[in-house]
Order: sequence, then structure tokens, then C-alpha cells
Amino acid sequence: MRVRAPELPQAGPWLNTLQPLSLKELRGQVVILDFWTYGCINCLHVLPDLQFLEQSYAPHLVVIGVHTAKFEHERSVASVESAIARYQIHHPVLVDCDRTLWDQYAVRAWPTFVVIDPHGYVVATLAGEGQRPTLEALVQQLITSQSDGTAVGPAAPLLPPPPALLTPLAFPGKVLADPQSDTLFIADSGHHRIVITRLDGTLVAVVGSGQAGWRDGEGQTAQFSSPQGMALDSQQQRLYLADAGNHQLRQIDLASLQVSTLAGTGAQSRVLFPHGGKALEVDLNSPWDLVQVGKTLYIAMAGSHQIWELDLAQGTAQTFIGTGAEFCVDGPPEVAAFAQPSGIATNGQHLFVADSETSSIRAITLAAPPQVQTLCGSGDLFEFGDVDGVGDQARLQHCLGLTQAAGTLWIADTYNHKIKRLDPITGTCQTIFGEGLAGHQDGAGIAAQFSEPAGITATQDYLYVADTNNHVIRRLHLPSFSVTTLPLPQLCSPQVCWPVFS
Repeated sequence: MRVRAPELPQAGPWLNTLQPLSLKELRGQVVILDFWTYGCINCLHVLPDLQFLEQSYAPHLVVIGVHTAKFEHERSVASVESAIARYQIHHPVLVDCDRTLWDQYAVRAWPTFVVIDPHGYVVATLAGEGQRPTLEALVQQLITSQSDGTAVGPAAPLLPPPPALLTPLAFPGKVLADPQSDTLFIADSGHHRIVITRLDGTLVAVVGSGQAGWRDGEGQTAQFSSPQGMALDSQQQRLYLADAGNHQLRQIDLASLQVSTLAGTGAQSRVLFPHGGKALEVDLNSPWDLVQVGKTLYIAMAGSHQIWELDLAQGTAQTFIGTGAEFCVDGPPEVAAFAQPSGIATNGQHLFVADSETSSIRAITLAAPPQVQTLCGSGDLFEFGDVDGVGDQARLQHCLGLTQAAGTLWIADTYNHKIKRLDPITGTCQTIFGEGLAGHQDGAGIAAQFSEPAGITATQDYLYVADTNNHVIRRLHLPSFSVTTLPLPQLCSPQVCWPVFS
């Protein structure tokens, strides 16, 4: 029995298009509906597949994103607009605010693809990553079999791509401070580069051409793709970084600013269970943050929901803990599970993890055998909020950033637009900075405003925060609880100029 595809709502909100789209008007074309939510790493992984299909099969194919939020903050149209700009999405996007289409199409997981034939009937529903071969075969079959004379429908009335972001920073993801050398390292993720400054914002160097890609070599010509977390080896004068978009770990020689690849092949791993191998021969899956303990780099591997370890002496990389299942399960390696771990910190005896999709903070003992314990947050995939409290009574919302300082954990509670303090002994979690509304306002304590802060690092008196959707770094003075925006007067967008160093 053929099923007629439910019509698309005209009231919207519709983004990336001059007017609402209807399946009736698109008759004659193959339509793929992509049900997604922008905080989901799996949804981000499929964007290159959709772009490939769009470019390969136009004008016979129309891709429409249907953004159906998981988290409360993701329901904001403004936040979806920012995500569209961040991930350079050019196809139309319908914001499914009340999950009307989600229910009508009986969708149950992100991402889900619904393929609609040129006559307006559903021919396939596919969930999860890695669907490009199946989708392409379906599109080819539907285009080839359209031999009844059905005319190709009109092209979707798209808006032109937005101009490149010309702010000095673009969606900075992570930040790392080294007070001994008076240095701040900024992952300028949207500009695909690493910015190095003094702690007062004075520019030292920029590494990366500003164009997304994978290229080792000199600092000005090297290429990254959405770099995220970093770790500093001060003895070796090397900066290690999670090159998330390339599924690799890279390193920068800070004396010469030469870039080289440390781990990963550049291909996304499809292995869902613990494994490993030679660092440069094993595929990785969206490494998001790093921390170094001795000769080992520990990696928050967001895409495989695991914590990995890289032996810097042996040149091997393997799963440290996490079965690969997307859940929150405490315990030893054979059962422990994470859900998109995106921030990692250490006190030398434990690893601390910001487990973003369960909105919780986890602790891992480094002594063998490692054990996982949830410090705060419910640990449920769909239980989140903004509640100060102790242990499982506290609530976070898609926390991405974490740092440890003097026995205290500081959390970038991303979707609550707050900075919170966690006592890892008592499990007490408390809001210290941010009123909880997305905005850009300096001030004292909870009067300040952030917009999706995703990275955080500490010195003795300051926290530095990558305030992602405000495209700035914020400096939080702990003795006075004051929040200011770090000036970067010598830095400019790579689309405007290459910085000149004095």
C-alpha cells in the first residue's frame, strides 16, 4: 500500500528559503526530509552526505531539513539560525517547533531520512548515519524510473548563502590557558584555525589558513576542519588538538608553528565497539576534547560515545573506556557507557567528563581497572534542565565544557548559557555566572549573559570561556566575580586580512 506523504506546514518557521515549500508544488522531484537536531553529533555527520546528494542530483532532488529539537534551547528559532550558519547548511530548513511533522511521519530517532517520490508518496524511511549509499541508490532509481512524463517541479526558492562571518572569531569551540607562559590558545572553530594570544588578548600567532581542509606544514598554509579541544605539552613545546571535522588529532610545534598529524586517517570510524591500533592507521570519530596525563592523551571521542587514549611514546590509539552504546552507565569498562562526551579534564587521579547528551558530569578513576561514576545530573538521555543541587538532583542542559582548578570543577553549561561550579567530592553543583538567557552582557556573576558557551579553562584568578555563539572569549575574574569580554584588537577574520604581528 502506497502512503501519501503528509504535507509540509506553511506557517513555518521556514529558514534558508524565500517562501514556504509544499510537496504539492515539488511534484516531479524526489524529496528527502532530514529530521535532525543541531546538538546531535550523528546529525552533523550526515551533512556532507546531504550536500553531496544535493549537488549530484539537482534539479531532480530537493533536500529539506526538518529541525525537531531534543533540548529546550534547541526550540529557539534564533539558535537554529546560528546552527545553520555554523554548519554552512544551504538547503531549506523547517523548524518543527511542536513536533507536528515528527509525529505525522512517525519518526523516533535523529537523524531520520524520509524519501518521497515525484508523485508525493513515501518510499523509504531510514534512521541513523551511514545511509548515503542507500539514499543515492533510491534517488537514482526514482529519477530513472520516472518515465511517465512527469515534469520536474520548480526549483526550491533558496536564499543566497550568507556572507562569511567577518568577526575576528567565528564560533570558537574551546580555549586553553597556560599561565606559566602567559599564553591563551583559542580554537577558532568557525574559521578553522588556532589563535594564540597572551592572557590579556595580545596576539602572538595564528595557525591555519582559515579554509577548512587537511594539510600539514607551515602555520599559514596548514589546514584544519572545525578544531576543538587542546592539550599543551609544555616540556615538548607542543600543542595537541582535536581536529573534529577531520576526525584526527593534530599537533603544532610551538617553536616553528609546523603542523603535523598525530592520529587518525581522515576517515570517520564506523566501528561501534572498543578497538584500537597504530595511531596513524586507526580511524577516529569526531574527537572533541583532550587532556594529557604523563605520556598519555585522553580523548573525549564524541562520535563513538567513548573515552580514548593515545600513547605518545608508542604511537598507538585505542578505546580507554566506553562500550560505544549511547547511554549513561556507570561501572567498569565492560559496561560503562557515555553519550557524546564533549569536554574532559583531570586532577591526575581522575578524568572528569562533560557528557553532553545525558547532561551530566562523569568521573573516571585512572587507577586500574578504571571505574565510571556520575557526579551530577540525572544521567538520563531525556532528563535535563537548569537546577542547582546535589548529585542526581542537579540538572544541566547539554554541557560541553569542563575544567579543573584547585579541586573545583567548572562547567560550561552550554544550553543554559551559564557557568556552574561543581564540588567533585560532595556533588554540589551551583550557578556562579550567567542569568540563563542567551545574550552578550558583561557584568557581575549571574547578571552576565552568555550564548552557548562551549569551552572553559582556568588560571589561578580567572576563567576563560569560549562564548561560542557570541564569537568572543569571556574573562571571568574569580575574586570579584566580574565578567568581561577579552579584547582581541590585532585579530581579524581570515576573509578580511592576515594578521600582522608586531
